[in-house]
Amino acid sequence: MITVCDAKIAAKGDTAGLSFYAFFANKNDDPALLMEAATWWIETHQLDHFEKAVKIRDMALKAT
Repeated sequence: MITVCDAKIAAKGDTAGLSFYAFFANKNDDPALLMEAATWWIETHQLDHFEKAVKIRDMALKAT
């Protein structure tokens, strides 16, 4: 997660946004993992579909 967020921030700046789909090369590769990410994103943290990459990176760093 942190690597994906860092890459997005490097490419688009601190205002870059992303959704949980950004962490999957092919959204259908691993449906269980996709649902886990969706649950973390939507149910656990009640995030909007698109959030700032900086915010998600900071949340991920705190969780580790």
